Amino acid sequence: MAGFLAALRTQRWDDHRYYHHSRINQSLHLVSAISFLFSYVMIFKDPAIAALAGWLVAMTTRQSGHFFFEPKEYDVVNNASHEYKEEIKVGYNLRRKVVLLTIWALSPVPLYFDPTFFGVFTPAAGTAEFIRHVAEIWLAIGIGGVLFRTVQLFLIKDVQTGLVWATKILTDPFHDIKLYHKAPLALLRGELIDRGIHAEPEWDEEEAEEAPHLT
Repeated sequence: MAGFLAALRTQRWDDHRYYHHSRINQSLHLVSAISFLFSYVMIFKDPAIAALAGWLVAMTTRQSGHFFFEPKEYDVVNNASHEYKEEIKVGYNLRRKVVLLTIWALSPVPLYFDPTFFGVFTPAAGTAEFIRHVAEIWLAIGIGGVLFRTVQLFLIKDVQTGLVWATKILTDPFHDIKLYHKAPLALLRGELIDRGIHAEPEWDEEEAEEAPHLT
């Protein structure tokens, strides 16, 4: 368990230092995190509403921060190029995100031509029911996206890496609020780039030995 937690801490830290320099991106992640927490609550009450909030608010704010506001030039803080960071990304790098988002955006198209979605649904009686069917498809895509990458990491890395990444993804909303709750204030002060991005949290010696940084 100690090794698992150390690896989780490492994945979180590497994700933060490599991919969250922009205060705009951090602020959007805060909005995304709050929206995901809403989805976590709603999934037990109304999964369709949870999926709509998760994709239309949480995912769009989160990914727009990465695509449009995060610096893509050479990362002098971490001495790494954008291409290198994309190559070592454990989860969904920008290329994989494009594929996932394309699947999400196109997923309602078959439902338009086949209201049963290949026999899964009873044809929608109206617009509201059609939207709920779309939301249920999106929920399946969200769950499937996490499961697919987790199993893929089992095969190309190891089981622990996949489980650690899945745990990180599911707990990111809580962790992002902790990390980025001050980002909007920094942004209002005119700070576009996090000047403290290099400040790594303290590690004890045992954790540092058990979880070297991703390479």
